Amino acid sequence: MKGFDTEMEIKGIVFALISAVFVGLVYITIRKIGSGDHPVVVVNYFMIISAVIGGVLAINDWVNPVGKEWLVLLSLGVFGYFAQLYMTKAMQAGETNQVAPLKYLEVIFTMIIGLFWFGEIYTIWSVLGILLIVLGLTLNVVTKKK
Repeated sequence: MKGFDTEMEIKGIVFALISAVFVGLVYITIRKIGSGDHPVVVVNYFMIISAVIGGVLAINDWVNPVGKEWLVLLSLGVFGYFAQLYMTKAMQAGETNQVAPLKYLEVIFTMIIGLFWFGEIYTIWSVLGILLIVLGLTLNVVTKKK
């Protein structure tokens, strides 16, 4: 992996892998909770815990937002809340192995937005990586249905 990006550090890779494990655990936990708790309750607990942990981790590096940054932060909070709410509803209503892979479609949408909105240019490795993600998602959904 080091050969693709000279800025890549082992600490970042470890955090990404740990994050992936915890995301999987969160999806399974949400599914296990099922219809026992209202999705808003689940999302509020998630947001409170995330704010506390994120606040503690960011306290040494905090920079006060100025001007439009407040609007950006507010919109991130509002859109993030509703995204989490509807993801929680989907996880509670469907099978985890059928719903969770759809979350990774955000990689494709992010690439499209980056391309058209920000004029980003992607390397062949990025495109191949996204194709591998789509192939993996498709195979996961198809093989789990059988």
